Amino acid sequence: MSLALAHAAAAPAQSTQVFILPAGTTTLPYAAAGDLSAAARQYVDAALADDQKLVHLNHFSHHHYFVVLADKPTTVQIAEQLRRAGHTLHAQFKAEKVAEVFIENHSETANAALLLAEGLALTAYQFEGYKTDEKSRKAPALKEVYLVGNAASAAQIHELDGLLQGVILARDLVNAPLNKLNAVQFAERMAQAGDKAGYTTDILDLAKIEALRMGGLLAVNLGSPEPPTFSILEYKPANAKNVKPYVLVGKGVVFDTGGLSLKPTPNSMDLMKCDMAGGAAVAGTLFALAKNQVPLHVIGLVPATDNRPGGLAYAPGDVITMHSGLTVEVKNTDAEGRLLLADALSFAKRYEPQLVIDLATLTGAAVRALGTEASASMGTAEPATMQKLSEAGYTVHERLVEFPLWDEYADHIKSDIADLSNLGKGEAGHISAAKFLERFAIGYPWIHLDIAGPAYLTVPESYRGKGGTGVGVRLLYEFLTKQLG
Repeated sequence: MSLALAHAAAAPAQSTQVFILPAGTTTLPYAAAGDLSAAARQYVDAALADDQKLVHLNHFSHHHYFVVLADKPTTVQIAEQLRRAGHTLHAQFKAEKVAEVFIENHSETANAALLLAEGLALTAYQFEGYKTDEKSRKAPALKEVYLVGNAASAAQIHELDGLLQGVILARDLVNAPLNKLNAVQFAERMAQAGDKAGYTTDILDLAKIEALRMGGLLAVNLGSPEPPTFSILEYKPANAKNVKPYVLVGKGVVFDTGGLSLKPTPNSMDLMKCDMAGGAAVAGTLFALAKNQVPLHVIGLVPATDNRPGGLAYAPGDVITMHSGLTVEVKNTDAEGRLLLADALSFAKRYEPQLVIDLATLTGAAVRALGTEASASMGTAEPATMQKLSEAGYTVHERLVEFPLWDEYADHIKSDIADLSNLGKGEAGHISAAKFLERFAIGYPWIHLDIAGPAYLTVPESYRGKGGTGVGVRLLYEFLTKQLG
């Protein structure tokens, strides 16, 4: 963790404190005034009367910050304002070289301090990277965040900490370049995380993948000098509430050149270390669930390889036989992610799952449709399940927009010589990709999440930062834990 989160009974004298105040506050409440001088209270009251949402008092030895909740119509909007307030505060703490801060909640929003701390911690994330200059690697000043009194219980703080560790794991994996994270290293990193958190990992090597006849994964790997992996992550606590497991499937293309259908560069191939963000989200979610000992049986499947044009690389026009037995005509080797996912979705059937959710940076079409503000969702799960996942997305501000999987879209992936084509038409590319996956998600309810837009940001955006965002971890954690009732 970049920040240590903890509980405190009270804030020490002359400590940096953050006071969360109710919406519409125009006069400082007595409980939040503390030992402020009359002049200081007058200054804060004037700022509050002027409708300022963030007021800063610099006492030189320490600081006081007053955050006023926005008057928003929904709780999810208030929650997002608090996370973003955490981002804003982090910049001020950095400027003032604040090392520790104590948060008190004086608002009617019970979890306000947790949400503010969440925004702080996500903003504080830094990818350690590979810089050798000690000056450029200087650690940030802010180290500890304390939630005071009834702002949050120790159990709530522990749970948030575990969840954020899962997000940070996903971000670290996405931000690592190919020469530091090939398919084998990716699998090993996920296994190491499992050892730390409490889930098991079974890494299938090339021989086992060949024995399972995973033609999609094997085809994509043909151009690579490095072998593929297929990782099975399993968290099965003794007190699991579900009889049938939830299965999460994540695309693990550790780098995508586009294969022989080469991507253009710059501005396309340059960012493709992030093409395993779906797999990273699966690992991060399993980590958070296991770390917090959530009583659910959850399995993660992550097929991994890079996609290169070398050696015996698969070519447009090739026909491959998938794990399910279906044949696929390859129209474009840059439509590779769906081939890996298809094998994993077919493999998932053996678990007789309650629900399968896959995550993938799958199509540019999803980015064009939604930008970086949301992920596309589609699937065969019941509308009530789709709605619950959407609600979880709004709760954590990892929003989903559902697209249809009408029968007519099956025409987009017809082939003259095989069961399917791996490429659809020029329009509705994110839908035809999901329609392709649907043919392999047989025998269980299934949801597909195309996270291509929000998975990796090229410019900083509030607490999501720059680079890998870890999208999917908070979403799936919120959704799955709500299944406990």
